[in-house]
Amino acid sequence: MLRVSMVVLHYTGMRTAQEALDRLCDAEAKVSAHYFIDEAGQVTQLVPEEKRAWHAGKSYWRGITDVNSASVGIELANPGHEWGYREFPEAQMDALLPLLADIVERHQIAPVNVVGHSDIAPARKLDPGELFDWPRLGKLRLAVPIPKAKMNLLYDNPGAFYLALERFGYDVADGHAAVRAFERRWRPNKIEGEIDGQLGGILFELLLERDS
Repeated sequence: MLRVSMVVLHYTGMRTAQEALDRLCDAEAKVSAHYFIDEAGQVTQLVPEEKRAWHAGKSYWRGITDVNSASVGIELANPGHEWGYREFPEAQMDALLPLLADIVERHQIAPVNVVGHSDIAPARKLDPGELFDWPRLGKLRLAVPIPKAKMNLLYDNPGAFYLALERFGYDVADGHAAVRAFERRWRPNKIEGEIDGQLGGILFELLLERDS
């Protein structure tokens, strides 16, 4: 087990909250999370934080490949892109924020290490998706705020952008998927998987923020 240095946020991606909770509690499913929050804001702890939960799968973030050992996983009930993706209700967000703040404080987790499943597994996952309220977490410094992208910055070539993206933390083995994951998190109104000057500006400012 590694020291807990990350929080990974997920959506359940199943038709109902009960169906998701049943699966998370089924040993044969080989998937689990530390916390589950339904859309009414009910928080259920499923795995003690000092134990590994199997929520991340094959994933990578800032040099960490065993994300399950280094993270607390929080599942938010939401049908996801397959079953009718929708916004996360206020009650659910109101329950998440104090839980997240407590975890971050106790484990001294840096804002850059509060991530979505799509950030750590860009070729496989979309969650928690473009409707998740990352700006709200950013305002509370529970995650890195989304930059305003004051400038456009065109990298010399795609490889240079990928290197910068990897430096920030992403797995860029599938460059197109990594770009889409980056957009989904940092520019959710436009998800195309294509590198442009706005994305370059956002990434530049994120690197400045991280390094400061």
